[in-house]
Amino acid sequence: MGVKRTITLDDLKPYIDVQKITPTINGISDSVFILDDKYILKIFETASKQEIQNELKLILSCKDLKVSKVIGKIFTIQNKYALIYEKAKGESIKKVSKNDIFEIGIFLKKFHKITKDKTSTNSQLFLKDELYKLIEKTNHKPFFEQFSKLNIELKNDGIIHGDLFPDNATFFDKKLSCVFDFIQSCNGDFLFDLAVIALSWCNTKEEIIYLLESYQTDITYESFIPYLKYAGLYYCVTRFLEKKDFSDLWNKITF
Repeated sequence: MGVKRTITLDDLKPYIDVQKITPTINGISDSVFILDDKYILKIFETASKQEIQNELKLILSCKDLKVSKVIGKIFTIQNKYALIYEKAKGESIKKVSKNDIFEIGIFLKKFHKITKDKTSTNSQLFLKDELYKLIEKTNHKPFFEQFSKLNIELKNDGIIHGDLFPDNATFFDKKLSCVFDFIQSCNGDFLFDLAVIALSWCNTKEEIIYLLESYQTDITYESFIPYLKYAGLYYCVTRFLEKKDFSDLWNKITF
């Protein structure tokens, strides 16, 4: 989350009556503001209306899970599409605990049960062909070398989140309170989705095994390694292209 623009209360008057706008500070691609400490305003800087509609459809299908709750409909502000969400209790965690890993593993399993065999019209961002195109843009030799070592064929299990890093979830009183930012959701491999969590929430082999157990999968740690390497390479490449540090992920996948 973050901000890429400045807005005023006048900009919001046609859509919601609030008294205070607080910009967030840990941004990535969209502009996100807290309104009266009750709502979240998200201005989509690059997403199309169809992609936003797909996010709305997806979170509605998961309404019984701890996902974003939307207030109203899509609107435009400063010529960009926007949505207002209820602000969930709690905050994103800075230091992940074993309990947090258990909570997010249980959530992902429930999410995948809902999205299994479902189809999204969003582009499949995480395919091997798409990853190779991104690597070509980097012209970074270590990425080509790591890609050539990949031994994995991704499946199309259903709709995945694809970006479930700790900053896309909140916790309150040691319980998961909300998962959000489904804008990159698309069809993909459920184990890739799980691997993104393993890379960003877990720091040890034991924690990854605990995540696999909480997700209730039969896959062994050894069989899961190719998914870890693939997901890690994907996000190393995207961070490289965004001129961001990727050394933490690189160290996790080059063993």
